[in-house]
Amino acid sequence: MTKQHHYFSRITWTGAGEEGTKTYKSYARDYDIDMDGKVRILGSSDPAFRGDPARHNPEDILVGSTAACHMLWYLHLCAVNGITVTGYVDKAEGIMSEGGDGPDRFTKIILRPHITITPDSDAEKAMSLHHVANEKCFIANSLNCPVEHEPTIEKA
Repeated sequence: MTKQHHYFSRITWTGAGEEGTKTYKSYARDYDIDMDGKVRILGSSDPAFRGDPARHNPEDILVGSTAACHMLWYLHLCAVNGITVTGYVDKAEGIMSEGGDGPDRFTKIILRPHITITPDSDAEKAMSLHHVANEKCFIANSLNCPVEHEPTIEKA
């Protein structure tokens, strides 16, 4: 039996200004993302596409969502496999190609988590769980670009 989960968000464009989309330069790319009961996300396009650099852009959010999904699966897998994680920081990077022969798209996302585990935890097992987390990550499974991993593990 398949379970379905539904997620809802409301996107509201806030950048119409006085002229709306009269010209390419006449409007701002600003928008709000609202999900019931949660903090509003202030968004815009990437500054390369006339966006506000102080706001989140879809590309940032995609990379962050991928890294967060992987982390949550990884922490779960560590917990059920007897690995005690005490720290996790990921400096994720998304690479997007624009203007080539094919469609503009992300060509790769690289996750670079630095994980701290307790001295009695199995570092080899902790490292191997990244592969399993990638297989389980809902976001990574929905992308059409590879998600690579360059983890480091240290014992506290």
